[in-house]
Amino acid sequence: MAGNIRLEVVTPQKEVVKEEAQIVVAPGTLGEFGVLIGHTPFMTSLKVGTIRYTDAQGQERYVFVSGGFAEALPSKVTVLAESAERRRDIDIDRAKAAMDRAQKRLDEKSEDIDYVRAKLAMMRALHRIQLAEGRRS
Repeated sequence: MAGNIRLEVVTPQKEVVKEEAQIVVAPGTLGEFGVLIGHTPFMTSLKVGTIRYTDAQGQERYVFVSGGFAEALPSKVTVLAESAERRRDIDIDRAKAAMDRAQKRLDEKSEDIDYVRAKLAMMRALHRIQLAEGRRS
């Protein structure tokens, strides 16, 4: 089936993507999934990772997401993300600073440290850095 699907990626703060795409590939919690025009409807949760899509002109695009939900309909994919950034908008220095802070927390031997939260912060920072440097996460 030829045609484009509408992709919308939104966070509580802003609309990150709203455009036509040939294909959308996203990091579902049960595994990566792809959506083309005419797909069977479904909803799923997302894990930290990268949404890849090919825009209407055939260019591959990337968006970092830190979890959330995706709804696929026959003509539209909507992503509600906790946070999201296009690859070009990632501040690599900020991501590296976040990774350093998370690593310091993980290295501490204190009962006051929330290790799960620190590991999640480390994972988000690592994915952002890899995406910004051209290594897909």
